[in-house]
Parts: sequence; C-alpha cells; structure tokens
Amino acid sequence: MSAGEIPVEFVFESSNLFAIKDIAPQAPTHILIIPKAHHENAAELSVNAPGVLSEMHGAAAKIAVDLNLDGYRSVFNTGASAGQSVFHAHLHILSGRPFAWPPG
Repeated sequence: MSAGEIPVEFVFESSNLFAIKDIAPQAPTHILIIPKAHHENAAELSVNAPGVLSEMHGAAAKIAVDLNLDGYRSVFNTGASAGQSVFHAHLHILSGRPFAWPPG
C-alpha cells in the first residue's frame, strides 16, 4: 500500500496520518486511519505519539461528518490474539449496519 502496489481509495490525509477505505470491508463503511510514522500497535502509539493517537480519533469524527454517518464503531486490534494481522497501528472505523455487544 505505502509503495503503491495495492490500489486504495483515500478519504482523508493530514501531515501525520491518512485514511483509506478498507479493501476487505467488514461493514458497509469500513475506513482505516493510519499514522504515517511506524508504531507497531495502539499501545506503542499511545506511549510514543499520544498526540497522533488523539488526532486519529479527531479524524474519525471528521470522516463521520463528511460521510454523514449516524454512528460508528472505532476499533484498534492490538496483538495477534486480538486479531491484529498488520503490525502497523491503524484505527478501524465501521458503520452502516447494526453492531452487537459484546463484540467478537
């Protein structure tokens, strides 16, 4: 993706992060918000770049307004046992269908 080998649709970009539509969506709206600097997971991101972590949630709110979402779920998978398969922190924004609780 970062080298351009996978085509993606960008929905947001700032100096610290970008957001794309997920290529394997798990909901009608599935956006990934990704920091440009490498951090393995959300825990590492929160220690090393808490401002970027905050900016990611702000971007989620802006994207929700831009896409007229009436609500959304935001998810970080941290660690393989929690479903993390790409070891570069990214925030999932899911919307467009009802979600159950508890998840998973």
